[in-house]
Amino acid sequence: MAVTISLVALFGLALFFLLRSNSLSYGSAFTAAGFGFFLASTGAAEPINQLTAAIVQAIPAL
Repeated sequence: MAVTISLVALFGLALFFLLRSNSLSYGSAFTAAGFGFFLASTGAAEPINQLTAAIVQAIPAL
């Protein structure tokens, strides 16, 4: 749960800076958010969560 919230905050912050620098339009941001929302409800959500958890666990080992 904490990892998910942290990743949401990280991606939200990255999206905020992309929008401020005009590197990303509002339509693209809406599309990216919609894609993430719908991706979370597919069968791909569990492998993505497992991959993310594995990466987060491997970071302190570096």
